[in-house]
Amino acid sequence: MKADLTSDGIPLLVDSFYAKVQKDDLLGPVFNDFAQVNWDAHLPKMYNFWRTILFADGDYKGSPFDKHVPLPVTKEHFDRWLALFSENMDELFEGEMVEHTKQRAALIGWTFSSKLGLTE
Repeated sequence: MKADLTSDGIPLLVDSFYAKVQKDDLLGPVFNDFAQVNWDAHLPKMYNFWRTILFADGDYKGSPFDKHVPLPVTKEHFDRWLALFSENMDELFEGEMVEHTKQRAALIGWTFSSKLGLTE
């Protein structure tokens, strides 16, 4: 039986998700080639981001949207990001926090894509 997501599970969530992103045919080139993400530096920031917005036990400060503005993305990229995120959550966890986290991810994706003018 899978457990619900807790703050301690955030590194597993983030590491496994971004491992999939790096290998994804659509998302990988955006992160690996265009953005040239330094994963050793980026992943701890993502732990802090998710801990802050989900459990209020992080101290993330910043504007994640601004970092996404220059990326060459379309609505298809946001849809793929969300599908991969939800798939990853379902593989690892189950419970109320899982659904809450997927809803937060959907809201973040919608907000970013809206601000970029990519929503329908």
